[in-house]
Amino acid sequence: MLMSNRDRIARLHYMPYSFRVLQAGDHVLCAMTGRKIALEDLRYWSIARQEPYASAEASVEAERVAKRIG
Repeated sequence: MLMSNRDRIARLHYMPYSFRVLQAGDHVLCAMTGRKIALEDLRYWSIARQEPYASAEASVEAERVAKRIG
């Protein structure tokens, strides 16, 4: 029986310019908004925090929050 990766959250390792799939899936959830991001649409992430973001704005906000906490 084939397992489908549709509608499953992927687990990724974020690297400069790319990511590696650790656990198969078709999307991740934005760390700031909780919005579903299809892997083919994923453009923004933090290597240091290993978090995906749905937009540049969400990425900038995550940086602001991290600087306030850190």
